[in-house]
Amino acid sequence: MTRSEKPSSGRRGGYVRLGAVAAVVIAALWSMPTTVAQQPGAGQAALEFEYFKTNVQPIFLAKRPGHARCASCHIEGTPMRLQELSPGATTWNDEQSRKNFELVRTRVVPGRPTVSKLLIHPLANEAGGDLYHSGGKHWTSQSDPEWQTLATWVGGKTNAVATSSSAPGKVRIIQTNSAGDNVSIIDPATNKVVGEITGIEVGHGAAVSPDGTRIYVTNESTRSVDVADAATLRVTSKIPLSGRPNNFGITRDGAKLFISITGADGGVDVVDTKAGRVIKTVPIKGGVHNTYVTPDGRYAVAGSIGGQTVNVIDTATNELAWSVNLGLGIRPMAFDRNPDGSTRYFFPQVSEFNGFAVVDFATRKELRRVSYPEIPANKQVKVGGNVSHGLAVTPDSKILIANSRLNNVVYKYSLPDFKMLGSVEMTGGIDPNWVTLTPDGRTAYVAMSGSNWTSAIDVATMKETARIPVGHVPKRNSTARLQ
Repeated sequence: MTRSEKPSSGRRGGYVRLGAVAAVVIAALWSMPTTVAQQPGAGQAALEFEYFKTNVQPIFLAKRPGHARCASCHIEGTPMRLQELSPGATTWNDEQSRKNFELVRTRVVPGRPTVSKLLIHPLANEAGGDLYHSGGKHWTSQSDPEWQTLATWVGGKTNAVATSSSAPGKVRIIQTNSAGDNVSIIDPATNKVVGEITGIEVGHGAAVSPDGTRIYVTNESTRSVDVADAATLRVTSKIPLSGRPNNFGITRDGAKLFISITGADGGVDVVDTKAGRVIKTVPIKGGVHNTYVTPDGRYAVAGSIGGQTVNVIDTATNELAWSVNLGLGIRPMAFDRNPDGSTRYFFPQVSEFNGFAVVDFATRKELRRVSYPEIPANKQVKVGGNVSHGLAVTPDSKILIANSRLNNVVYKYSLPDFKMLGSVEMTGGIDPNWVTLTPDGRTAYVAMSGSNWTSAIDVATMKETARIPVGHVPKRNSTARLQ
């Protein structure tokens, strides 16, 4: 992957001397575009974009002793030409990563790491690599961690790895308390509150910067998004907004926040986190209650209660891309993924419907509505029109966890067939109002807004395992890694 090293006369270190003709032939084969990996066919593994972005791309930027970085040569002057980094950037943004993904996938055969050019060119000959790579041999063994990462991606075995808890940072559950003046920080290893952000009245949504150093919380009382230091849990700044904020999403690079602004004249405020200000307000009829960034980071999805619409915003351009009207007010949403990381379905809960809708993201059409089981009227909780509130999808896109305020039950469904696999009645508590999952998808944390605690639920057994006292009327929660 670099041009700084030349083949030696022997096989030592993974190099051989080649004749001029042979070298030209092999170099030509490397430069030829490969088409077999464009789309997985029958029996082929799927190439996942999110895993590529998070785990594969850093290999191209990694510095190895005595070697130039892969990107130093592959950004220009080679057939596998990666995107040039933006000025001052240390990694690629979402748009650049997507282009890199489309390029690099032409250098692999899905499901077959040992015949993929991406893996065999920089690998020592004695370890199964081919004869020549003008950038030298970076790996002496197939056991090398970087080589294994590439093999995991090409082999289509990324779900288990990508959802593991091995990523850096401390996993924490961020629980906002909608009628309080604090935000509770929960350690899922102990199921105890281990920290608190104070001074935020009527906190709504929360998100954490990708590096785990900053916690953003929408503050309804001051119409701002408050920025807290993740180490000290102290608010360090406030970013004024155009109106009263609700839930929001953060881009994968942490550069932008897409914040719901309620009210008839509301919309979505786009916040530049580096500049610390609103750079645009996307107007949306009826205001916006909840906004999310899709798993692939390409879109912000905003739900309007008054407008009864789901509105999709391009995160690169900050422009409204499309909308779909579902005929009822849009409440919480969740998303699952295609194998390449793009959004497959999204699942909005809607006003006065005890269940959730299924909308195909690509076709922009509602496919069906899934109703929760009916229970006797004397067991129902009178909650008004907002009968369903809170969903989450496991990182492997196989399980959907969904709350019913009306039934006071948390349900578990399989994806993509929507078979109900289990449930847990929140006995002794009231009002399951939001849900988030640990990175491994094994534990769901449900905000019980009527009981002032957050419940931990084992997803495999659908058993409540802990009740964690938090602040007054907990609603929105999220999972993050803090430094």
